[in-house]
Amino acid sequence: MTSVQPETKPARPVMPSATPDVRADLTAKAQAIIARYPAGKARSALLPMLHLVQSADGYVSPEGVAFCAETLGLTKAEVGGVATFYTMYKRRPVGEYLVSVCTNTMCGVLGGQKAYDTLAEHLGVGHDQTTPDGKITLEHAECLAACDYAPVMTVNYEFYDQIDADSALGLVKRLESGERPQPTRGARLCSFKETSLQLAGFLDERDGANADGPAGEPTLAGNRLAERTGVSVPGFDPNTPIKPVPPKAAPASPAAKAPTVPTPAKDSKPAGDDPAPARAATPSNAPGPTAGATSNAGGTANGAVGPANPATSPATGATGSATGATGSASGPAETSQTSGEKPAAEAFTYRAPVEGSEPYGAGSKRVASGAGAPEGFTIKGNEDSGLYHGPASPSYKRTVAEVWFDSIETAEAAGFVAWNAPADVRAARKRAAKEGKK
Repeated sequence: MTSVQPETKPARPVMPSATPDVRADLTAKAQAIIARYPAGKARSALLPMLHLVQSADGYVSPEGVAFCAETLGLTKAEVGGVATFYTMYKRRPVGEYLVSVCTNTMCGVLGGQKAYDTLAEHLGVGHDQTTPDGKITLEHAECLAACDYAPVMTVNYEFYDQIDADSALGLVKRLESGERPQPTRGARLCSFKETSLQLAGFLDERDGANADGPAGEPTLAGNRLAERTGVSVPGFDPNTPIKPVPPKAAPASPAAKAPTVPTPAKDSKPAGDDPAPARAATPSNAPGPTAGATSNAGGTANGAVGPANPATSPATGATGSATGATGSASGPAETSQTSGEKPAAEAFTYRAPVEGSEPYGAGSKRVASGAGAPEGFTIKGNEDSGLYHGPASPSYKRTVAEVWFDSIETAEAAGFVAWNAPADVRAARKRAAKEGKK
C-alpha cells in the first residue's frame, strides 16, 4: 500500500529587504525620510517608505509591510490599509518594466484599447500579470492624466505619447531585447525599482536620469486660446481676511404642551371632530405688516399680505419692494454687502445719457473706441447692461468701456450698478436700460 504525500508549495524566496545588508540600507534611508517630517509625525513618512521597500523587493512585500510598521510604530493592518488603497503600491512582484496603457475614454476611442489588446496577445499576459522571464508587467490604466497627448502609455511612469498598436508593440519588443527607449518627454527610462527609489525621494545620480523642461504645445493649446480671446482667471487678493463663522445658537427647548382630549365624533367616527392644528406662519401666508417689517425697507406695508423675500431682495430702496398676493413695501435705500469693490445699492434710477463728452455729467467721459482710459478714470461702464466694472472685476480687462467714470460713486450716481450686485438687481437694471432706449 503506497502512501500519498501531500503536495508541498515551493518555498517562498527570501526578500532582499530581509537580508542584513539591504535591511541596514533601508533603515538608514527610512531615518532620512522620517527626518523630513516634524517631531512626533513619523507616521506621515509611510507613503515614501512604501516606495522605499518597493525599491528593494520590487513590490510591497509582507517583509516590507512589517518593516514599515516596526519603524513607524504602526500595526501591519494600518500599513496594509494604506498600501492597498493606492494603485502605485503593488502587492505582487512587478517585472523590470511596468507597462501601463491608458484605456479610459479619450485614449480608448483613439486606439488605446487596441494597443493594449495587441500587447496582451504578444506578451501572453493580462492585466496586472508579469511575463515568465520577469521582464514586463502589463496593466491597463484608467487615466494617465495626459489626454492632450492621447493615446498614451507609460513604462515605469515615463510617458510615450500618441501611440498606436504598432508603435506600442515596437516599444515593448525593444524592452524585451534589452534596450531602454527614450521616453517622448522627461527623463531617461529607469527600472521599476530605480523609479520606486526616486518616488521615495532619493535622487538618481545616473546621467540623464532626471530631466525637466517646458510644457509641450498640446498642453499649452488652451492657454494660447485664452490669451488670444482675452480670457483670464478672476482676480484674487490673498490678503483678503476670512470672516470667522459665528457659533450656532443652542436650539430653544420646546414649550411644554398640555395634552388635549379629543372631542367624541358626532357621527361615531374614530378620528373625532377636533379642529385641525393651526398652521405656522410662513412667507406665503404671513400677514402684510410683518412682511413689510422684515423686508428692511423701512417704509410701510400695504395690502392683505406682503411677504418679504430677503433671499432675492437683500437690499431695498426707492424702487425695491417686498410683494405678496396683493401687497408691497418700499422705503429708503439700503445696501447689500457683496464681495468685490464696494457694496452695491439695489436702488437705482435710470438716467438717459446726454450728447457730448460727459454723457452723465461731471466725472463721466465718453471717448473714441479703443482710445483707452482718460487720465484719472478707472471705472468702466457698459450702457447696454447698466453695469460698471472696477479693476477688481474678473471681466475688467476684456470689458469694452462705453463710458468711463472717475469713481464708483459717480457711476452709481449715474444709475449704473456693480458687476457683482445680486442677479435680480443686475437684471432689473438691464431691463431699465432697455426700456429707457425705447
